Amino acid sequence: MTAYVITSGRCSDERVHFMTGRRGHRRHRGSRHGFGRRAGRGDIRAAILVLLAEQPMHGYQIIQELAERTGGVWQPSPGSVYPTLQQLEDEELVRETASESGKRVYELTDAGRERATETTAPWSAVAGESDDALVALRDLAQQVLAATRQVAHAGNAEQLEAAQGILRDARRGLYRLLAEED
Repeated sequence: MTAYVITSGRCSDERVHFMTGRRGHRRHRGSRHGFGRRAGRGDIRAAILVLLAEQPMHGYQIIQELAERTGGVWQPSPGSVYPTLQQLEDEELVRETASESGKRVYELTDAGRERATETTAPWSAVAGESDDALVALRDLAQQVLAATRQVAHAGNAEQLEAAQGILRDARRGLYRLLAEED
C-alpha cells in the first residue's frame, strides 16, 4: 500500500483524491451513480410505512428490502431512513422495540397501520423504470469504475495516461451516441 504525505492540508499524490472521492467537496453517497430516479421526500416515508405493515424491521433491513424490491435502482441512505423513522416515531406512527440481537426494531402503531393502508408502495414506480438494459448498463459502468480504481491505485505513469485516453474516448463515444438522430 502506498503511503501518502499530507502537507498544508493537501495530499502530495493526486491518486488519493480519485480513490477516496475527496477534493474539496463531499462525495456523492449511495450506489446510484446517475442510474434510475432519485426518490422524492415522501417516497421514503411511504416505503417505510408499507414495509413495516408487512413485518417489524430495523433500519438496515428497510434499506436492503427497498434495494431488493427495486432491483438496486433505489437504495436509500441511512441518512434518509433513520431521520424518517424518528419523525414517524415522533408522530406516533411507529414505535421502537428492542430485538434479541440488540438492534432497534421498528413496528407500526395502530395509527401507523391505518396510515399504511392508505399508502401506495412507491417502489413499484421506481422498479417499473428499471429494465434489463438499464441494469446491465449500470453493472458494466460499475465494473469500469472498479477497473479504473485498480489502474489508479497500481498503474504506472504510462498506464495512467493510457487509461485517461480510454476513458475520454468512451465518454465521447457515449455522447456521440446520444447526439445521433433516431
